[in-house]
Amino acid sequence: MTDFHSFEGLRSAVADRSFDRPPVIVSNAHVTGLGVTRALKRAGIPVIAIDRNGRGVAPYSTAVDLAGRVTYPLDDEDGFREDVEALAAAVDHDPVAFACMDEWVHAFGRTRPEGVTLSWDPDSAGRVLDKYRLYGIAERLGVPYPETYRLDSAEGEAARLTHLDPGEAADRLGFPLVVKPALKRRFEELVGTNVVEVADREEYRDLIDRAREAGVRVMAQEKVPVETGEDRSLASYVPPEGDPLAVVGNARVRYPPGYGTSCVVDRVEDPEIRRRALSVLDDAGYHGISEAEFVRDADRDTHVLLDVNTRPWKWIGMPVATGANLPLAAYRDTTDADLPRPTVTDPAAGERWVSLADYLSLLGGEDRVADVLSRSEWEAFLSGSFEDDDGLAAAVYAPLLTPPLGVAPVDPAPRRRSC
Repeated sequence: MTDFHSFEGLRSAVADRSFDRPPVIVSNAHVTGLGVTRALKRAGIPVIAIDRNGRGVAPYSTAVDLAGRVTYPLDDEDGFREDVEALAAAVDHDPVAFACMDEWVHAFGRTRPEGVTLSWDPDSAGRVLDKYRLYGIAERLGVPYPETYRLDSAEGEAARLTHLDPGEAADRLGFPLVVKPALKRRFEELVGTNVVEVADREEYRDLIDRAREAGVRVMAQEKVPVETGEDRSLASYVPPEGDPLAVVGNARVRYPPGYGTSCVVDRVEDPEIRRRALSVLDDAGYHGISEAEFVRDADRDTHVLLDVNTRPWKWIGMPVATGANLPLAAYRDTTDADLPRPTVTDPAAGERWVSLADYLSLLGGEDRVADVLSRSEWEAFLSGSFEDDDGLAAAVYAPLLTPPLGVAPVDPAPRRRSC
């Protein structure tokens, strides 16, 4: 499709369509939303993509059935709920929501739009999305995490995380150190990113003051001596009952380097990361899709827990390519659809996911790194044959996009730059 509708246009278009099963509402409609959409399209699940504008890549893929604007929840949460309820009222079945960024996760969880089924458990999600509480759980379970101090009050599980005055926290950690929010998105709106490395006390004090004036809870954290290229993340879907569906990924390359997003991710086997991540999710009572992020601490010689995203994330296409179709598993359990349960393919099989736009920018930019792709992998991308190869997956680029499971082929998404 090529249209990104106004809200009224989207509501009208939804009312004019007939769906033979519950459609999915995916938000936002960028790279992650596209990954979720393509995963669901493999089984012919209809998708309505929503966002605050049409600048993402998902609306321009024919894997999306309809796309359009809704009120952005950070601008007007009640307006967001009303828009989503209006879309749901225009559908014969209760649509299933997949939220792909934290502000959408929180908005769906807080407003619970009538007529919409959530594909995750919002009640327990808060226990791991709030880093005060997440690190409190990790402390109790003995899961390693960076040395971290909360800088304001907390109760319950979050109170396990040591509270210090900002000055005392800085004295213990030394500079440079990292300032992080308990909850990401308001902090991102305030400073433009969700993690800030500060070099001195003046910069540190200024950032803490800005956060407090905006009512944003923040913490001071050590700058972990990270072993570059040795990150680990557990990509999982934990059902309400039964065994988790999970794959471990290694963020081999990030763009930009350091705190950037993943642009080359390899599938790896790491039973200890799996155990640690699932123990945190189990303790929180969480079911749904999530990514638990760890980095390798060179001083401690172990992986430490940084974050858990209770939602799909940028490289969701990697586990999908291994057979661990997490969105389809969540849809299947949420709707009781008559679909086979996704399973992981041969654990010995390799898999690599690449955000080509980001990776090419990295190779050609100031922060260029050594190329980790082989000649045969480049040839597979250039020819388009990678889509018939179990070893490669791409974030956006899809010249063939021929889904399995007997579903009619869909046209490729335009080759637009991902962010």
